Amino acid sequence: MLHSRVTVSFGRAIAASRSPAFRPISKLSLAAATPTRWCSSSSSSSSNQPPLPPASSPSSRFSTPTPSKAEWRAMAEKDISKYLSQTHDRVFEHNEKWAAEKKAADPEFFVKLSAGQNPEYLWIGCSDSRIPAEQITGLEPGDAFVHRNIANLVCNTDLNAMSVITYAVEHLQVKHIVVCGHYGCGGVKAAMTAKDLGILNPWLRNIRDVYRLHEKELDAIKDEETRYNRLVELNVFEQCRNVLKTASVQQSYAKNKFPIVHGWVFGFNDGLLKDLKIDFEGILKDIQKIYNLTDA
Repeated sequence: MLHSRVTVSFGRAIAASRSPAFRPISKLSLAAATPTRWCSSSSSSSSNQPPLPPASSPSSRFSTPTPSKAEWRAMAEKDISKYLSQTHDRVFEHNEKWAAEKKAADPEFFVKLSAGQNPEYLWIGCSDSRIPAEQITGLEPGDAFVHRNIANLVCNTDLNAMSVITYAVEHLQVKHIVVCGHYGCGGVKAAMTAKDLGILNPWLRNIRDVYRLHEKELDAIKDEETRYNRLVELNVFEQCRNVLKTASVQQSYAKNKFPIVHGWVFGFNDGLLKDLKIDFEGILKDIQKIYNLTDA
C-alpha cells in the first residue's frame, strides 16, 4: 500500500475564523499551484505581446500553462484566438496518440472496452485538476467509476453523489469505495475563511461542520499548517461516514460483504497516497445505532 503524507500549499491566504485556534494564515505561494509560465520561440504579431505556447512544448504534454491576467491583457485578439485553438486541438492530438498506443499494445482493447464496464472501485475525489484518479493509481479505463467535486464531499442532499453511489453499488457492484482527499485542498482552505463566499457557502458549510465536530482536536493543534492537514484528513473520514450512512452501501454489505469503504489522502510533493486505515466495520456498527437502513 502506498503511503506517505506530504503537503503542498496553494491558493490565497485564509483569514481568521471565529474559533480561537483559527489564527490568520499568512499568504501562501500560488506558484506551487501555477504551471511554469508559457513561452515559445515563435514570434507574435507584436514584440510587446507574449509569445504563444508551442504545440510541441514538453511542458504542455499533459496540460498547457495558462497565461496570467496581465499576459491575457497584453495579447492581441488574434493571438488569443490562436492560443485557444492550440489548446483545444492539443487534446485531440493527445487523444489520437493515446488511442493508437492502446490499440498497438492490445488490438482488442477497444472491443473489450465497448463491451461494458465492470469496475472494482468507486472513486470519490476532489475536482482538483492535478489528481486524475486513474493516473495516480495506475488503473486502466474500466477499472474505476469516478465521481469528483470540490473537496470530495458526500452530502445526502447532493442527488449527483447519491445517484453515483447507488448506481455503483447496486448496478456495477463495486467492491471498494474510495474517498480520496488531498493535502493543500483549496476547498478545505476556503472553508476556513471567515467571510461570505456567496454560492460556495452552502457547499463549504459541510467542511465547516467537520471542524465543528472535531473542534477540540483541531484547536489543540498550534501549528496552522498541521491543523489544516489534519482537517483535510478529518474531512475524508467524515465523508467515509456519510458513504456508510447510505442504504445501498449498508444493504449490499449486509448481503454481499462488499463494498468496503476506504479513506485516502494524496500528497503533491511525492505523488503518494496515504491510507487513513479507517475502521470500516467499527464505524458501520456505530453508525447503524441511528442510521440503520438494512432490512434486518
